Amino acid sequence: MFDFLNPILNRHPERVKANVEIYTWQTCPYCIRAKLLLWWKGVSYTEYKIDGDDAARNKMAERANGRRTVPQIFINNEHFGGCDDIYKLDTEGKLDPLLAQPA
Repeated sequence: MFDFLNPILNRHPERVKANVEIYTWQTCPYCIRAKLLLWWKGVSYTEYKIDGDDAARNKMAERANGRRTVPQIFINNEHFGGCDDIYKLDTEGKLDPLLAQPA
């Protein structure tokens, strides 16, 4: 709807080619913050809401090298950690190149 603002706001959703997955709880502030960054980058991601689902949390922990906190974020099936981790990647200028890699 407001796509004409993307260049002004330095948003480039057309550059995002990666497959992004995020495990969340609906009321988790870190999950909300991580999804906000992904939204800002123009990422269409797959969200797994695991509120109260022990089987889903165990699956997430298995994929995330034992990490059981949320969010847990995967880019092209590679684990990149949680909210602070992707914000750090963004600050270091490393997130956009990861998101530009096709799945």
